[in-house]
Amino acid sequence: MNRLMGIWERFPPHRLLVEVSLWSADFSRLGEEIARMDPFADLYHVDASDGHLVPGLLFFPDLIAALRPLTTKPFHVHLMVGQPIAYISEFVQAGADLLTIQVENGPLVPAALEQACSLGVVPGLALGLDSPVEVLPPYLDRVGMLLLMGTPLGVKGVEPSGLVYERVRQVRRLVDQEGYRERVKIGADGGIRQHSVPQLRAAGADLVVAGSLAFKSPRPAETFNWLWSLPPYDPQRTE
Repeated sequence: MNRLMGIWERFPPHRLLVEVSLWSADFSRLGEEIARMDPFADLYHVDASDGHLVPGLLFFPDLIAALRPLTTKPFHVHLMVGQPIAYISEFVQAGADLLTIQVENGPLVPAALEQACSLGVVPGLALGLDSPVEVLPPYLDRVGMLLLMGTPLGVKGVEPSGLVYERVRQVRRLVDQEGYRERVKIGADGGIRQHSVPQLRAAGADLVVAGSLAFKSPRPAETFNWLWSLPPYDPQRTE
C-alpha cells in the first residue's frame, strides 16, 4: 500500500492541489489545451461514463492513450460506470495513475478497488451527494483519495450544493481521526467556482477538480497562484 502515499509525495505537502478537468477543455484541440494547462495542472481529471450509472458517454481508454505522451502529469480517471471492473484494466493500460470509482457501485466496490491496486494505480472512492459519509470508514485503508461530489453525477456548469461544505468537514474529521491524513487526500468535484473553493479549502479539501475555472481563465497563472495560496484546513478554526 506504499503506492497510496507515493503519488502524493511529489507535491508540496500543505498546498491545495488542482486537478484540471479535461471535460471542460475544447475537445477539438485537446493537445493544445493540455499544453496550455501543463505549466499549472497538478493532475488531469478524466471523467469516464458509459450511460448506465449516469447519463451520457465520456472519455474512453484509446483517447487517454493518445493523450498520455503529451504530459508527465498524473491522469486521474473517474469511472462513473455501471460495471467498473470491466473498464479498470483498459484505463490502466491507457495510462491512468489514479482511478476512482463511485461508492454507488455498491457490492462491486471492494473488488474494483482491489483490482486497481493490484494493477499498480492508486484507487480512489467518490461519494455522490445522496450517499451518506457513514459508508466510507471500511474503505479508508484501501484508498488514496476520497472524492466528494458537489453536484449531481454527470452534470457540469451548475452551482454546488450547499450541503457539500459540511460533508467535506465530516470526511476531514473522519480521515484525521482514523490516522489517514498523510495518505488519503480529500478531493472536491463539481461546482468548483471562485466563491466555492475557499469554502471547500477551509472545510478540509486537499484537492479541487477545476474545469471552467481553469480553462476559461483569461490569466491562468494568476488563477492557479490564487488557488495554491489558499490556506489549509485549521482544525482549531471555529466552524
